[in-house]
Amino acid sequence: MALPSQWPERVTREWAWGDATGEGVRVCILDSGVDAAHPLVGELESAVTVSLDEDENVVVAEDVEGDLAGHGTACAGIVRALAPECSIASIRVLGKGFTGSGLILLAGLRYAVEQGFHVINMSLSTTKKPFAAALHDLADSAYFQRSVLVASAHNMPVESYPWRFSSVLSVGSHEEEDPFTFFYNPSPPVEFFGRGVRVRAAWIGGKSVTASGNSFATPHLAAICALILSKHPELTPFQVKNVLYLTASNVGGGE
Repeated sequence: MALPSQWPERVTREWAWGDATGEGVRVCILDSGVDAAHPLVGELESAVTVSLDEDENVVVAEDVEGDLAGHGTACAGIVRALAPECSIASIRVLGKGFTGSGLILLAGLRYAVEQGFHVINMSLSTTKKPFAAALHDLADSAYFQRSVLVASAHNMPVESYPWRFSSVLSVGSHEEEDPFTFFYNPSPPVEFFGRGVRVRAAWIGGKSVTASGNSFATPHLAAICALILSKHPELTPFQVKNVLYLTASNVGGGE
């Protein structure tokens, strides 16, 4: 693999993110909201909710309710644990019981792309094919403006989006306990596997839960991306994927 001239002959984890804290990197959690009062999450850069009015016009407003389901708080807490000095923002597109719509998901992702976040964590997807083309366009827009879109694969073997698009960093889960253990998958469409089984995660009401699923593996990879970009802010999403490949636990990781 040809590497840019400023890269070392062998890319190691120490070179990739050694001593990085996430400082200077803006991470967006596109989910059910985030409980900023949770001690495992801390202060948020911003928190908005995306909805549609009766005429189906997009409404973006300050999120005064916070997380309604716990899912987004869990993802934010994982990111904070691995990249403690990154800036975290919340865009709420899911309601109680993880209810939502394809239109709101599109609007939320579009808003995230427009805000220019360095990393966008999407621990959710839609199986509705009519939204696939628009999600693909937004994923490509994020890619070309240097936003790393990290999205979870569906937990079931079904077609869903946007994780299947090549401009997205797609994530499944493994059972290892080390949060920095991740694997490259040589058999697409899922690209990487992160820690996602029996993960201790923040939850609403100041609680913690043990959770499993691709949703919780995804913020592990998002946080590692934040660490990489904190140390190497010039990298493109394509280069970030290269670094992840070269430092994956089953490729060249562990150093």
